[in-house]
Amino acid sequence: MTLADLRRHALARSLFAPTTLPKAMARLGFVQADPIRAPARAQDLTLFQRVADYRAGELELRYPKLAVEEDSFVNYGFVTRGLQALMHPRQARRVWTKARWAEARAVQDFVRERGVVHPREVDAHFAYGKVTNWFGGSGNASTQLLDGMHYRGLLRVGRREGGTRCYAAVDLHERSRPDDPDAALDALLDAAVTKYAPLPARTLGWLASAVARLAAPQWLAARANALMRAKARLATATVDGVVWYWPEGENPTSKRHRVDDRVRLLAPFDPVVWDRLRFELFWGWAYRFEAYTPAPKRKLGYYALPLLWRDAVIGWANLTLTDGRLEPSLGYVTGKSPRDAAFRAALDDELARIARFLGAG
Repeated sequence: MTLADLRRHALARSLFAPTTLPKAMARLGFVQADPIRAPARAQDLTLFQRVADYRAGELELRYPKLAVEEDSFVNYGFVTRGLQALMHPRQARRVWTKARWAEARAVQDFVRERGVVHPREVDAHFAYGKVTNWFGGSGNASTQLLDGMHYRGLLRVGRREGGTRCYAAVDLHERSRPDDPDAALDALLDAAVTKYAPLPARTLGWLASAVARLAAPQWLAARANALMRAKARLATATVDGVVWYWPEGENPTSKRHRVDDRVRLLAPFDPVVWDRLRFELFWGWAYRFEAYTPAPKRKLGYYALPLLWRDAVIGWANLTLTDGRLEPSLGYVTGKSPRDAAFRAALDDELARIARFLGAG
């Protein structure tokens, strides 16, 4: 087995043939979300590569009728309800006071009476005032309370309005504690591995911590044992001194993992590029997400999309919409683009697909 085998395996299992939105969500289990739109939100860019005829904003538009929920997994995003059921009822690591719980119950009753509410409705009704948020700014106390209630499973996101989460009540009778916490934790970690495999041992350890800390902190003390069980049941190999893991029964050396003459521009949090350690092992250079990096220090750009050509990430693209037209700015690891006509044709095709996805010219 070689690193090239693992690379082709990663691409084949993640970039599956385009399907319907419900089937893609069921196969992925979780899609990481990000509010930045440059040129589209990360969740839309991820689904664009896996859903036939997908359009920007489609997930948010269809969300109320899909069997998915907004929730925290290894990051914040959209999860299937089956996956979410393994995480709840969730016990947050931050303990609330009795007064805080009283506020939460009052808000829960308010939401239940109205169906779906915008945060400003809660703020106007309860007037809890302002608080200092996690990055030192000022925000509404009611918004912070709603976030905490959502994380604890007391509320769910019913829909979004202009990108703002609007909340609905949750029937707590539908959320029963798993009979076997170890089995639930194993299933959560398996879901993460299934999405991001094959992965280095270090990343597997990070995922075990992320699942235990963010998705199911009530089982944080069981993280080490869950990681040991995962290593025992997963397939593994050591390649170039690095230990790799993937689901049992998969064959990274399969001849079915073909490489297409195709260009793909991937979201910064796409499963293919999400693991920065694996990215560097596969492609020999460091991709960085620089949206929060001061402009003078950026090397790739504000929202650089990794450029995948065949089975190699050879550069990146920053895309902007100007007067309804898509304008790409491309960069390459070697400093110049491939010279062959096949690459140029594939790049033009990908840019045309993205323009349709965005509704641009």
